[in-house]
Amino acid sequence: MRLYTLEHSNQRFQVFRKYSHSLGPEALQFLEEVLDRHEIADEEIESSIETIAREYNKQDDAAMKVSLSILQRVYEALQDQGPGDRAETELLDPESHLYVIDAFEMPAWNWSHERGTFERSLIPPTMSGTAESRIASTRNRLHIIKQSILRNEHFSPSTLPSRDREHLVTLKSTKQLLGRARERFLLLGMLAHSMEGKLCLEDSDGTVVLDVSKLDEPGEGLYTEGCIALVEGEYTEEGTLEVIAMGQPPCEDRETARSIYGHIDFLGKGSTTLLEDSNYARRVREELSDTYFFFLSDVWLDNPQTFIGLQKMFDNCIENSFIPKVIVMCGNFTSRSIMQGSGQDIQRYHGMSEFTGKCIKDSSHYTENFDSLGQLIASYPQITRTTCFVFVPGPLD
Repeated sequence: MRLYTLEHSNQRFQVFRKYSHSLGPEALQFLEEVLDRHEIADEEIESSIETIAREYNKQDDAAMKVSLSILQRVYEALQDQGPGDRAETELLDPESHLYVIDAFEMPAWNWSHERGTFERSLIPPTMSGTAESRIASTRNRLHIIKQSILRNEHFSPSTLPSRDREHLVTLKSTKQLLGRARERFLLLGMLAHSMEGKLCLEDSDGTVVLDVSKLDEPGEGLYTEGCIALVEGEYTEEGTLEVIAMGQPPCEDRETARSIYGHIDFLGKGSTTLLEDSNYARRVREELSDTYFFFLSDVWLDNPQTFIGLQKMFDNCIENSFIPKVIVMCGNFTSRSIMQGSGQDIQRYHGMSEFTGKCIKDSSHYTENFDSLGQLIASYPQITRTTCFVFVPGPLD
């Protein structure tokens, strides 16, 4: 019987917390008994708990607080499944790692500015968001990008050699501009247009109009309305920011982001450790090098050239024995909205609704185009036997 310290218990809590689950006293005691019963070595404890936590998270009835009965059921299932079989299934079978996740099944996370981390939203997702949810989405995006910038070495005051340099790379807010004309500032915000049609920068505290007349050219990248940008300039007496430089926020490498948010299950299928990611990547390169994903966008089914192109692609796959594991087809699946056009093009008029007084329309040609696509795909059984097709609708679908 080994002695378990507070450090050991914290290790168990952290592994389950990574999957957004919390351990109670009974569940923790059960795990300790399992580890003791199988005489798991100290260096293998974390991986063993990881396996149990991952399998627990896959259960349909898994609650946020770990249920002892479900935990026992998971343990018994792992007992029936041999360790060799489990390792092979986890690492080598792509079917075990391929998930098509519905957007409505994914957990929603909001950024908590007070706690400095993500909090899970308990509000069920809907097809059309509210005004508040759209504002929250933009605010979340701004805060998340800002946090990654503040972690960047070029924006960290402790790594900068001079006071002037520190001033130039210190992010300020729009509310800090007031009363400080002729001073230079670096702001982070969203590019937008004011009610008067003027280009401005918005952050969580306010808005400032941008004067880009003296800006030679912005930094590399695509700048559009709604994008987050870093803007450096001098605040003027007229209350505008005279822009002298504009750039994209610096990217954060995956390892840094994973080390901070790796415990958060963004997809709802359980998260993995950096070590697991590294092992998976190595095994995939070595043993699953013939696994391919195809991504196609703007698959306009009302354009005959689309079917010609798809047929050529499928023929090449067969001729070269290059069968993809997944083919993702993204919309729009029509070159024009199904709510547009005449009766000869896309829709047919069927009368008036008794409830709304509006026309009831049937997108007959739209569905016929999908029937044609289905027939084309079905004519390639070598592809349909092993390939998973995923269809992602676009704004016009």
